[in-house]
Order: sequence, then structure tokens, then C-alpha cells
Amino acid sequence: MKVLMIAPQPFFQPRGTPFSVLHRCKTLSKLGYQIDLLTYPIGEDVEIENVNIIRSWPVPLIKNIAVGPSKPKIFLDISLYEKAVRLLKKNNYDLLHTHEEAGFMGIRLARKFNLLHLYDMHSSLPQQLNNFKFTKSKFLVGMFDKLENATIESAAAVITICPELWNYIADRYPGKFNKLIENVADNSTVFGEYKSDPDFKRQWNINGEKLILYTGTFEAYQGLELLIRSSKHVLAAEKEVKFLVVGGKPEQVEASRQLAEQQGTADHFIFTGQRPPEEIPAFMDIADILVSPRIEGNNTPLKIYSYLRSGIPVVATRHLTHTQVLNDDVALLTEITPDDFGRGILKAVQDKEYVKSVVANAQALSDREYSYEAYIKKTQEVYQYLEALLKRKRG
Repeated sequence: MKVLMIAPQPFFQPRGTPFSVLHRCKTLSKLGYQIDLLTYPIGEDVEIENVNIIRSWPVPLIKNIAVGPSKPKIFLDISLYEKAVRLLKKNNYDLLHTHEEAGFMGIRLARKFNLLHLYDMHSSLPQQLNNFKFTKSKFLVGMFDKLENATIESAAAVITICPELWNYIADRYPGKFNKLIENVADNSTVFGEYKSDPDFKRQWNINGEKLILYTGTFEAYQGLELLIRSSKHVLAAEKEVKFLVVGGKPEQVEASRQLAEQQGTADHFIFTGQRPPEEIPAFMDIADILVSPRIEGNNTPLKIYSYLRSGIPVVATRHLTHTQVLNDDVALLTEITPDDFGRGILKAVQDKEYVKSVVANAQALSDREYSYEAYIKKTQEVYQYLEALLKRKRG
């Protein structure tokens, strides 16, 4: 099939949905599909065989875009839609594959150009408006809810990326083809295998301390404030500890550094700022503990799947975003309070036998349920289903 994929994100930038789009494209390429990926005029090109990156027209004064819903996205999405119409008029596509709010575009485009529509659902968009505190308008949230429902109803198939979203579709649209494909793909499939560097620790001024690693964006829902506030409880019992925090825009890093200073723990924090995605395995290679302090949302962080297979203990909040994948056998789960999160980190530092058991269970779970082979197989099943629909449609 010839596929037009529409991704309303800066592609590529190292954050949630762009990673998911990246791995979807890489896997479809491996399966032999031809993809025209239409995306924002923001981000770095990535070479993927069989994938042609096409960018919408630039919008004056918009050079970057924040995570989550925002007003600049409206103008970028208008440009994206107009470019999609031109591409659909010019080329003969078999399938329209949309991500996030591009699903709204898919309602009209699939009907206008008589195409099958696959909706890649990374989150509930009405819920995003609340999570990112974008609006308090019940009208706007209600409008997004109606658009999301119309997208799901009109789509030939839906991909969901976590059990909570799968259950949401299964309960409300029981007849809909709904495939759960967790974001388990390893970045090495795109960026190559990581080779250990013995000088990497010295580069970040780490000298034998137990290293607690956070990687990701600094958005409020990630719970970075919870992690920083928990550091006081950790350091009261264990002094030979450092917190390595990877990610964040300069202004976010500065705010986090100031919070650490208020806690009296800034000397134990290393803030790297944003780093290339191919460096993340290097940071994990030197870590003793991996943390995910997320406090909001319902979609599982992509990093959780790589954390499970890492052989490193994971400390995470006992929140739906984690518990739909993690349990007490495979991770150290804590309540969403600084003192309890600190206790979880301390247990990971001090209880070696417990940690050994948790790590072994985590790797077994990863091998059993979250392998890349399973990811490829599930992706192939969705496209085979759509190919069969296309054959019947064409008689």
C-alpha cells in the first residue's frame, strides 16, 4: 500500500509522540510499505528507507512548538491540512494514517478522497486539554470530545498505545478494530547500537556515587518537582547519591535547579539539559536506579519499556500511567508524595536482594510481553486487516 501519514508534531525531536511516529515509520518500512510522512516544518530529518518526509509550509514567527496543545499548533495544523489536500489531489494513496489531532483532519480527508483511515491514538485529546491546563472552557473540551468520537467512528481501524486507551475504545466502540501496540521499540533500531564509553561518567562529574537517573521532558505532569522534593528524604539517609536529570529547556532547567537549591540538595543534582536521543543509552549505562515520577495522564511513558529490559531497578509512582504496565513484582511503586517516593529510592539503594528479584522479574516481563518482535507483528496485523478491507472495497 501507498500510505499518506500525517503527524502534527515537530519531527524529529526527542519527545513522546515523535518517538512513537519514528518507530511506526521504521517498522512499516521494514514491512515493505511506502510512506509519505507529512509533518511540521520543525525538527530534524531522519533517514528511513521507504519513508519520504514532507513538511508543511512554515508559519511566520513559529520556530518551535511546546509539548501538548497550544495556540501556535492551530496555525501549523491549518498549514498541514492544506498541504495534505494538495498531496491527496496529486498522488494516488491507498491509506490515510493519522496521529493525534490529525485524526480530526482524517474525518473529512478520508471521505473526500475515498480512502481508508487508520487513526493512531496516543492519548485522549479532550483529556490533554485538562492535563496541560490549556483551557477551562467546557464548550472547547466538549467540542474536542465530539471530534474525537467522530474520528474513532469514521476510522476503519484504531491503534491504541496503552491498555487504558484500548479499554476506552473497546467499551465505547465494541465493533471497532482496535489494536493495542505498546511503544516498546528500542531507539537502537533507528540510531544504531550504543557502545559503552568508559569516560562518560567523568564527563558528568560522577565519582562513585549511586546514580539516580531521570530522562524526559520537564512538563508538569512528569512529576519532576516530586523527584526534586524527594531528594531531601533520600539524602537524609544516604549521602553518596547523585541525581542525574536529562532533558528540559533552559528555562525549565533553571527553575528545577532553583527548586533543588531551596531543598538544600542542589549539590547532588546534575542537570544536562536536552541531549541527543542516541545518548540516552549512555546515561542508562551509568545509572544505578531509573525513576519515573509522573503524576498525571493515562498513557504509559515510552521509556518504561526500555527501563523494564535494562537490568536496572525502576522507581515509579503508583499511578495509572504506570500501573497498567508495572506492578510491585517488577518495579518499586510509591505513593505520589515526596517522602514516599524518597523511601522508594532508598529501598532501591539499600535492599540489594529485593532489587535483584525485581530486576529479574522486569526483564522476564519485557521478554514475554513487550518485545520488538511483538511490536512488528501487531503492526503487521493492522495493515493486513486494512489491506483485506481495501481488496473488498475494490471488488
